[in-house]
Amino acid sequence: MLQIDPLKRPPNAELELAGSKSITNRALLIAALAEGKSTLSRALFAEDTLAMINCLQAFGIDIKHDHTTATIAINGSGGELETPQKELWVRQSGTTARFILPLSALVKAPIEVDGDNQIRSRPQHDLLLALNKLGVEIAHNGEMGHLPLTIDGSNLTVTDIDVSGETSSQYLSALLLVGPCLPEKITLTLDGNAVSTPYIQMTIEIMKAFGAQIDSSKPNSYTVHPTGYVGRDYEIETDASTASYFFAAAAAGKGRVVVNGIGSNSIQGDLEFVEILQQMGAQTLIRPNSVEVTGPTRLDGIDVSMKNISDTAPTLASIAPFASSPVRVTDIGFIQHKESDRVTAVVTELQKLGIDASIEDDGFLIKPGVPTRGIVHSYDDHRIAMAFTVLGLLSEGVAIDEPNCVAKTCPEFFEYVDTLRLEGDEQLDILAIDGPAGSGKSSLAKLLAERLRLEYLDTGAMYRSVAAEALSANVDPKDLHAVAEIANKTDISFEGQQVFVNGNDLTEMIRSAEVNAVVSHVAANPGVRAVLRRAQRSWARQRGGGVLEGRDIGSVVFPRAKLKVYVTATPEERARRRSLESGRSIEEILAEIQGRDEIDSSRADSPLAVSANAIIVDTTGKSLDEVAEEVLRSFNG
Repeated sequence: MLQIDPLKRPPNAELELAGSKSITNRALLIAALAEGKSTLSRALFAEDTLAMINCLQAFGIDIKHDHTTATIAINGSGGELETPQKELWVRQSGTTARFILPLSALVKAPIEVDGDNQIRSRPQHDLLLALNKLGVEIAHNGEMGHLPLTIDGSNLTVTDIDVSGETSSQYLSALLLVGPCLPEKITLTLDGNAVSTPYIQMTIEIMKAFGAQIDSSKPNSYTVHPTGYVGRDYEIETDASTASYFFAAAAAGKGRVVVNGIGSNSIQGDLEFVEILQQMGAQTLIRPNSVEVTGPTRLDGIDVSMKNISDTAPTLASIAPFASSPVRVTDIGFIQHKESDRVTAVVTELQKLGIDASIEDDGFLIKPGVPTRGIVHSYDDHRIAMAFTVLGLLSEGVAIDEPNCVAKTCPEFFEYVDTLRLEGDEQLDILAIDGPAGSGKSSLAKLLAERLRLEYLDTGAMYRSVAAEALSANVDPKDLHAVAEIANKTDISFEGQQVFVNGNDLTEMIRSAEVNAVVSHVAANPGVRAVLRRAQRSWARQRGGGVLEGRDIGSVVFPRAKLKVYVTATPEERARRRSLESGRSIEEILAEIQGRDEIDSSRADSPLAVSANAIIVDTTGKSLDEVAEEVLRSFNG
């Protein structure tokens, strides 16, 4: 469970968000089918895109990705795919599931496709019906019209077909994507009362960027020519759906948010959400490569169809209680078949928080009100968790029961959310103390906390606690995913000098030689750092400040701390101090310290460094009182 700390001041932030999930997964599949090499920049690395990458690799596609630079390099197949040797697992990814089915039909062999229980519940019937018309044989290995399925394209035949778009636009997009790799041209006609049609245009724009020829001059008709694709460098736009949460927070929070990497030339329909906020009274400015939203003094209610931008319907619901009049959303009945029944989920959770909300024929109605405290059920749906996080920013006492589901499309979501709190963090009485191992941070922090009458947080004990839990569970400390999962489930509390982990007193255990040997690997784990950073920030906000020490308190956790101190000492001095404490040899400890320094300073996530505006204090040859006086003069000054 994650308690959402409300904003203390209106946000004023400029954000560099991750790339679009929808564009990344389309570009990945196209690049896999293309002739030659493609490089995707500002690509999204999330559960959905990793699902797509893994499935494409099963078709023999050579894909190399670098999370730190947000780039993916793909050596295209020229449409010649290998037969996967095992079942394709799409996790919970709707785009992967639907795009992989026609792709599998290009391989003239039976291919099994399955995924998590959540994706098994989502309908695929209309896409399967279209594939049947093309001669593709489909074996239902579970419920009819749902995964798991076996796709056999041995008898694939090109013929013009109608495709229903009433449940999802992804069905047509999936067929369009493979169209250029068919032996002859195909015309696909969109049938019925289609939803989310801007996503179809997005698909076409990306296809054209890789050399495809599509004739869409006739309404609802798309003729795809058998051109194949040509590899290229391609930059992914910032995700407009993810940006909607931050625009909403600005609009309802009377603040200002700028999101870069998306703008007036965007191919994403969800940017239309900004127009809704404008109609509600927000000021908006859409530039070529950025979008700015400034909240009004009063947010007006609205009656709006969100048929084409349904992913942002929960976002609007999250700020609806703060409008001056009711908010009615129509034409979104189909989102009952998304990762969760999003209509029911939104209304149910708002009602739990004391808001007058009701389900209507094809949407919902939400009336103004003051949310009460409560725990929001996320339904394992990233959109619900993200939307109610926005509500929690605007109201006291809101918690999300399973926040980690945001990793489906935005693993860094809560880190981005913390950027909105920077204005409020400036008001906290934070003394941030950073420095290498053995530099005297802990002793200094405890003394300063006592003299300043502030509480003290030993962040190093938090990383040690996770390391101890990993060792106890026989988990390899270098296993990034497994240790991050442990961090997510670890409850750490302090009572005086005692450290309690999941209710157990581990004060002595976390200082053991076994933990010492692995804690640097745990502390370098990006997933662990993200979890503990959230906990550290929340700890300080709940207290109005505090003294925190670690490796990245001033540089990352609280970059706007009232005072930032970087404590250092020579490696020999640090080893001597540790030797006096432990009785171990100076030589042994010196080697250990130098190894930790190397890991701490070279890690990709939050490396040890002197933060901007920090005062540097060399403690070599100085008493603890001398160092404390030096710091206090700066703090009080």
